[in-house]
Amino acid sequence: MLRFMFVGDSMTIGSAGEHTWRHRMWRHLRDTLGAGEFAVVGPRSALYDKAAGEPLSHDYADPSPDFPRHHLAGWGEGWLHMAPRIAGALARDPADVLLISLGLIDLGFYTNAEQTAENVREFVTRARAANPGIRMVLLPVIPNIRAASDAPFADEVARFNVLLAKTVADLDTGRSPLLLASAPSSYDIGLDTYDGTHPNASGEHKLAGAFADAMAQAWGIGGPYAALTRPTG
Repeated sequence: MLRFMFVGDSMTIGSAGEHTWRHRMWRHLRDTLGAGEFAVVGPRSALYDKAAGEPLSHDYADPSPDFPRHHLAGWGEGWLHMAPRIAGALARDPADVLLISLGLIDLGFYTNAEQTAENVREFVTRARAANPGIRMVLLPVIPNIRAASDAPFADEVARFNVLLAKTVADLDTGRSPLLLASAPSSYDIGLDTYDGTHPNASGEHKLAGAFADAMAQAWGIGGPYAALTRPTG
């Protein structure tokens, strides 16, 4: 049984009333691997409650008890925050595959491109210390409203994405493979987000599809993401 852990920022934890792309990915894995062939693990389970300003909500759009809500994601958290936490999270909840979407918060508030890339390396080192055979799929920083309106920030994002690709190439090993997913080519912040950054239903599908297609093509896990042809609700 493959154990997956979602690692991310506000786009991954989601907020009250959302499905989250984690839910879309779970449905895809259930459809392609089979319900008994994988598990979703992680030390957290809540959504972010915007009114409270804390991750306190369990008001998922799909209330089904079958949906595993486990994750390691946090509103306002980035590589800087997750690097020190990943070993402990894996010790508590062992995983085989990490699906990681981080970087925007780092570049927006904490670290430049080079410093963020160093934190990626630290994250990988600590994850491998907990599980030397861990697999990781990493998503570049995707289009967002700040990059659309702030040219220096857009340049920083572009520089980090280049460094991220180099880091993945440098650190990839046969025992612990790293995989760089492709940012969804059709991602449109006007159509796929509700505020220029956080994904709406169609954006959730596209983020899940980026991870699913990368794993299917590189590792033969699951299959192509078919839900993009379905209604986005």
